[in-house]
Amino acid sequence: MQTAIFTTLFAQLWLALLANAAPIAEEVVTATGHGNAWQYGTGGGILGLAVLILDIIVLLEVFKSNRTPAGKLIWGLVVFLFPVIGLIVYWLFSDRAGHNAGYEPVA
Repeated sequence: MQTAIFTTLFAQLWLALLANAAPIAEEVVTATGHGNAWQYGTGGGILGLAVLILDIIVLLEVFKSNRTPAGKLIWGLVVFLFPVIGLIVYWLFSDRAGHNAGYEPVA
């Protein structure tokens, strides 16, 4: 009973902190005067989506490999913390063919 009260209290305090961290609209920060938003393009969004998909593929390949748990953790952290650089480093230096566990490495 006592842990349920503390859990509820913690959840309420956490949500209150998140609500206070939300940005507040001020008149100084407005979206007017920046032109038509449709002209900005989606190049960054498409590139970000491509990096996300490639990182997910790499993470799946790492966790399916027959590396040691420490090796899997290190490669997973490298790819997760440095999405673009980690992806490139993994594909260049990971010896993917030597660590496949009965599956064909992607690409």
